[in-house]
Amino acid sequence: MGKILVTGGAGYIGSHVVKRLGEAGYSPITFDNLSSGHAWAVLYGDLLCGDVKNADDLRKVFANNTIDAVLHFAAHIVVPESVENPLKYYFNNVLGSLTLLSVMKEYHVNKFIFSSTAAVYGTPTVLPVSEEAPLCPINPYGQGKAMVEQVLRDLSAAEDFKYVALRYFNVAGADVQARIGEGKKDATHLITQALRTAAGMNPTLYIYGTDYPTPDGTCIRDYIHVDDLAGAHLKALEYLLHGGESDTINCGYGQGYSVLEVVKTVKKVTGIDFDIQVTGKRPGDPAELVADAAKIKKKLNWQPKYNNLGFIIDTAWKWEKDRLKGR
Repeated sequence: MGKILVTGGAGYIGSHVVKRLGEAGYSPITFDNLSSGHAWAVLYGDLLCGDVKNADDLRKVFANNTIDAVLHFAAHIVVPESVENPLKYYFNNVLGSLTLLSVMKEYHVNKFIFSSTAAVYGTPTVLPVSEEAPLCPINPYGQGKAMVEQVLRDLSAAEDFKYVALRYFNVAGADVQARIGEGKKDATHLITQALRTAAGMNPTLYIYGTDYPTPDGTCIRDYIHVDDLAGAHLKALEYLLHGGESDTINCGYGQGYSVLEVVKTVKKVTGIDFDIQVTGKRPGDPAELVADAAKIKKKLNWQPKYNNLGFIIDTAWKWEKDRLKGR
């Protein structure tokens, strides 16, 4: 059996997928420039340093290894930053993907799992949002992911190339053994920010807008545990390796929580009260994003294990406390 290439495998989501691949008996190769990932997060397989925008870096990997499939995570992911610096996002997320796909073609590797996002939907008119909903991204991050999805559809139609694009909703939590988790010091996700505020690392947790058209006025999101998401990637890989056709699939639980509900649960899990301040809305934030998760369960036979907001937050809290001890 050949190896599985994981670009961005030293990052938050990628490292959890590498862990699951190793536990399942696969031979993962992590390819990462370590701009936001960490070598310590790679628990299985080899770590090779390089940039997905550099074709020669990629060719060295493909020339020296038999690669059965590629899982592509190497991307910038901060929505407000994408609004402020769109070229950075298009250059890395779109050009990086095109470079990777071109080198894959050179070496006749034709199975690809793409880390996409619910941001491709923009502000959906029907909730929960299904994979058939129109794509109307409202920020450069989502727009770039939608562009790559179009490339994948065209490539799959033109030649022997099969892919699964997994559209993530809000990923949270950490390895249940607290070996790995969100390692970025400047992580922007709500649960991480709330936990770091509880831990005293941030003086205040900022809530961006309380006048959205939702029951409590704050944004609603579908939070999926990172290990459940990693399990979805294994299911998608098995699907492709057994001859599955190209497809696009949501990754979420189909249940949403508001910002204030998340904050309340963080305070309950940690037993710590902390300061909250309301500030202005961030550009590019839809009011509500909740997945229709029927397809992933039916097509990939995926069954989540950790669909519990308190549990998700508890695993992230254990990781944050461990990280503060000197990670």
